[in-house]
Amino acid sequence: MMTTEKIGALRSLMQDKGFDAYIVPPTDPHQSEYIADHWKTREWLSGFTGSAGTVVITQDFAGLWTDSRYFIQAEKELEGSGIGLVKLTVPHAPEYIDWLGENLHEGQIVGIDGKVFAQSLVEMLKKQLAPKGIKFNCAFDLPGQIWQDRPPLSPNEVIEHDLKYAGKSRTEKIALVRHEMENASLDYHLVTSLDDIAWLFNLRGSDVDYNPVFTSYAIVSQNSAVLFIDQRKLAPSLKEKLEDEGLEIKPYDEIAQYLTSLPRDSSLSLNSVKTSHHIYLGIPPHCIRVNDISIPAKLKACKDETEIKHIRNALVKDGVALVKFFRWLEENVEKGEITEITLDEKLTEFRQQQPGYMGNSFGTIAGYKDHGAIIHYSATPESAYTLKPEGLLLLDSGGQYVDGTTDITRTICLGKPTDEQILDYTLVLKGLIKLSMAYFPEGTKGFHLDALARFPLWQHGKNYGHGTGHGVGYFLNVHEGPQGVTPNPAVSYPLREGMLQSNEPGFYSEGKYGIRLENLIVVIPHIETQYGKFLQFETLTLFPMEINLIDLDLLTPEEKGWLNRYHKKVFQNLSPRLSPEDNQWLLEKTREVKY
Repeated sequence: MMTTEKIGALRSLMQDKGFDAYIVPPTDPHQSEYIADHWKTREWLSGFTGSAGTVVITQDFAGLWTDSRYFIQAEKELEGSGIGLVKLTVPHAPEYIDWLGENLHEGQIVGIDGKVFAQSLVEMLKKQLAPKGIKFNCAFDLPGQIWQDRPPLSPNEVIEHDLKYAGKSRTEKIALVRHEMENASLDYHLVTSLDDIAWLFNLRGSDVDYNPVFTSYAIVSQNSAVLFIDQRKLAPSLKEKLEDEGLEIKPYDEIAQYLTSLPRDSSLSLNSVKTSHHIYLGIPPHCIRVNDISIPAKLKACKDETEIKHIRNALVKDGVALVKFFRWLEENVEKGEITEITLDEKLTEFRQQQPGYMGNSFGTIAGYKDHGAIIHYSATPESAYTLKPEGLLLLDSGGQYVDGTTDITRTICLGKPTDEQILDYTLVLKGLIKLSMAYFPEGTKGFHLDALARFPLWQHGKNYGHGTGHGVGYFLNVHEGPQGVTPNPAVSYPLREGMLQSNEPGFYSEGKYGIRLENLIVVIPHIETQYGKFLQFETLTLFPMEINLIDLDLLTPEEKGWLNRYHKKVFQNLSPRLSPEDNQWLLEKTREVKY
């Protein structure tokens, strides 16, 4: 079916149900950012493949609301679909609710699928639209009724994450959760996020591309820990081991029934942002609901010494793969045979050579020339450019290793850079260095620091339309909360010791090129005084910056010092694992810049 046919079929179903509008979100029942093919309803309906964006359909309008990261991509993917692009003014804001309030009338009905709609969003919808007399029906997955070839849910088996990497056993992690529950006087804790569950039970899966998670729910109390999962996914030996350790294993679909059996006046903690409306409705009214960030999310955000030790090693391996790749690229680009797709394949080949490699951590973003300005560009055989010895290449990639998750962006010039490119690269680098060198008191939130990375660009009247940094999982999701470095004050969880974070300022000149630089940084102690405890960042990523793209006259002595120290660290950590030829290449790339 063409997109226009799908929209037409959906409108017919809407008419049958008496719906005046229908909302299709980009999520699954667990409110995941990256979702299994079975739940890619919005993508199937609209053709838009970005991770963020919501479609609203009425009888005479169809629109996709998304943020600036996807404007260029959405315009291309929606062409001819009959779906218009509505540009968000605030990233992630549900501005389509305002549109519905302005365009629907009293007595009209909005349809949604409560199984994939977060409870917090349903509450927001009702708060803003119910006073206008607009009604809701949350019971129907209408697109699912016309999606004939919908992929089934994955039956892939779950594996254990070895204790030597995990650092703490399942029993220890559950005990930590129970300790936090006791402090908060909680009887039950509902865990809905797939990465939280994988971390808590030291299990990993392959239900979602790039994310080693598995479809499941969990409930923890002081006396029990229950995992709700399709039991075909557990090998008999693993199931027996989990049960011997005190876990109860129940079918995935029994979560709602289990919730209805909770004792009267018991307290249940959940995160309404991560809990579907359908699951929320299953909680008995006699239970005391406590809305908060998941306890495992808070715990797993702060990596312990074992995890950080292994993450360091994973980043050495990743750096080795990147040295081999970029040297290969420089030596072969003149042949005119490398495309944005084959480039990705070659990079994956080098990562696969590293021990403990389990896959990529997200789809590689290889943006050559003007494609680099498409923030989340994904090359296709039709769109892929062939690289030449000229222009800028933005490469954002990452690996999943059994001992860590990596995420790195570098921008290089394949020929002679222009003055404009050098200026923009230097400003982005200055922003990355400023955040890397930050000192801040305990309790500081990411939005307090975001401006540091933007300030050099702001001085020149420039900016970028995405956050500066996100949390990163440990052989888990490459995007992890609850913290982040972003201008959005709603991301208000404080930065704490052990948090692994990306640092990725950028600049995008539409139709010309994109520049982004990204390192992974970890929060470590700085100093403790009478004014309290202060923190700082340590950069863990190991790969050089592009010295030929830097205007050294624009760097302060302090910034040059940071760059030289960083490059020395890169060489010292990577050189023992490199061939003489790779070492010679890296020595030139990490040469000292003069003051």
